Amino acid sequence: MKKLKEQLKAVSKQVDKALAKVDKLIKAEAKKATAKKAAPKKATAKKAAPKKAAAKKAPAKKAAAKKTTAKKTTAKKTAAKKTAAKKPAAKKKVAKAAPKKAAAKKPTVLDAVFDVIGKSRNGATIAQLKQKTGLSPRQLSNALYKLSTRGKIVAQSRGLYVKK
Repeated sequence: MKKLKEQLKAVSKQVDKALAKVDKLIKAEAKKATAKKAAPKKATAKKAAPKKAAAKKAPAKKAAAKKTTAKKTTAKKTAAKKTAAKKPAAKKKVAKAAPKKAAAKKPTVLDAVFDVIGKSRNGATIAQLKQKTGLSPRQLSNALYKLSTRGKIVAQSRGLYVKK
């Protein structure tokens, strides 16, 4: 029993050292990220305040996690996940805003294929669709498959598609 306790103490010391190194790395990455964001955007005071509040929450978690080694590992994992989740979320919001505007201006591939099929009286062949839409064979095949599964078009014969 004594040997187990000694081994447990040794392991807990190693875990403490590893957690300290992880803390330093997380802080360094956070500083780099804030420096990169602040330089090009010239962050306002309102945006900087929430970042400071998030930084203050992390030490409170660390203090609570020091009670047991199991709590330490879970707290660090969740803190790392939160910081990792926050950075991509901001990038995704910016990325999502641009395609919405572009999608409103241009018709989609499905719309283009459906329009060509709808305008033809006897249906449209694959060769006609390639010529009128200018799509690659793979794009055209995918569009035809999606339109047929949605029930908007029907294959009258092999290579000939008609609006339903």
